[in-house]
Amino acid sequence: MARLLVRSFGVSLDGFAAGPDQSLEHPLGVRGPELMDWFFPTRVWQQMQRTGEANGETGIDNEMAEQGFAEMGAWILGRNMFGPVRGPWPDESWKGWWGDEPPYHVPVFVLTHHARAPLTMRGGTTFHFVTGGIHEALALAQAAAGARDVRVGGGVATVREYLKAGLIDELHLAVRPVLLGKGEALFAGLDLPALGYRCERQVAGERATHVFLRRGAP
Repeated sequence: MARLLVRSFGVSLDGFAAGPDQSLEHPLGVRGPELMDWFFPTRVWQQMQRTGEANGETGIDNEMAEQGFAEMGAWILGRNMFGPVRGPWPDESWKGWWGDEPPYHVPVFVLTHHARAPLTMRGGTTFHFVTGGIHEALALAQAAAGARDVRVGGGVATVREYLKAGLIDELHLAVRPVLLGKGEALFAGLDLPALGYRCERQVAGERATHVFLRRGAP
């Protein structure tokens, strides 16, 4: 069965994985982009933004970013990660943050309370809107992924739900040396050791420390 993974998830030193006041202008919240400042200089990001040009840094942070996309057969996203629209869909004009060709290139299952027809985009991405909760989304994503992995792309509330349920097999945090002070706290109220998670390894990158938590690790 496909593993459920979190990859390249930016976290501040004080435990916030998104800034406050998320909006169309601030999709990661105020100061939220600081959590991803390790990712933006990488070749992976530069190729995503510049249609495949071989620019950007190729160090440890880039290696970690590459691993975040390798062998992914499906993704799961919370609705806020798909867009800023709240409540019932007023229409189907909003198609995500990423333009006509999102970076996923595989099926993506979006958690929502409001049904919507699947949305097929350029490059192999199809968004499926799941109203049955995290377990239904996981079953659909694992079926779509086959022998490959499933990545939970966020947001914070979605990662927390899957952690609380003990469903995430491995969590890769990119810990940034910044203090946000407020925002969405990733681990508030979660007892990770009681849920079976242990710190397996850490790797120092150029702009972040990459920490890997595994469920059931000795």
